[in-house]
Amino acid sequence: MCFRKAGGTSKKWLYQIEIFIKDYLESCKWKVSKEKTLLYCNRIQKKYCVASYRKRLLQIRLFLRHLNIDWLDKLKIVGEPEYIPMRVTISDIEKTLEYFKNNTYNKQIWAIVLLGASSGLRAEELYQLTPKDIDINSRTVYVRHNPSNNQTTKTKRSRVSFFDVEAQRALESFIGQFNKERRLKSLFSASHISRLFRKAPIKVKDLRKYFSQTWTKRGGDFAVKEILMGHSIKGNIDLSHYLYLDEEELKKIYDKTIL
Repeated sequence: MCFRKAGGTSKKWLYQIEIFIKDYLESCKWKVSKEKTLLYCNRIQKKYCVASYRKRLLQIRLFLRHLNIDWLDKLKIVGEPEYIPMRVTISDIEKTLEYFKNNTYNKQIWAIVLLGASSGLRAEELYQLTPKDIDINSRTVYVRHNPSNNQTTKTKRSRVSFFDVEAQRALESFIGQFNKERRLKSLFSASHISRLFRKAPIKVKDLRKYFSQTWTKRGGDFAVKEILMGHSIKGNIDLSHYLYLDEEELKKIYDKTIL
């Protein structure tokens, strides 16, 4: 099966889409029809949560639209599920670090946990980092959108964020070990880290929630948080047309809020 790669789309997401479409086609025995499609959608709606069902159905609709199917309107997209944010506290961070206390990859885990909790990066952005993206001395992390190097961001824009002193120490220790031992191929391989965190108190994606909640509790500037976390600025006139802060100015505000 061949898929045309859209600009800036990660290989992981393309692979996921291929799985969705292949599962659908195999269920229909590779002969698309309205009846078989509706039966398939009914089955996966019962099998998956609302969010997962929506993801699959949206990709199936795009695929059928490409085929110019005239009964596409029969596939109704269900509404977005109600989402209640998970509260992540310093206690959750401490429990997670304690959980990995005697793990072989202790230094790596401390590095990703403290970096994620103090920088606000998405899990996928953490997984894509290379040593060149992290300036330990200035406590700066460069989140690059560079699909040719398998680095993508949700907004398709590169940005900068920062990390605290604890993360700085953890990264210095881990990257030193990483460069010396050459045991790992990448800083934070997605499959490797996901496997380690399978039964951990929190997941890597939850570290971003901790950063956002901590920033707000400390009275941090909302616009700066949007910039550091890489949220979309579409529809926000101030952020997209007026506000401009350079790296030095962002870091001053970050340090005042977090340190």
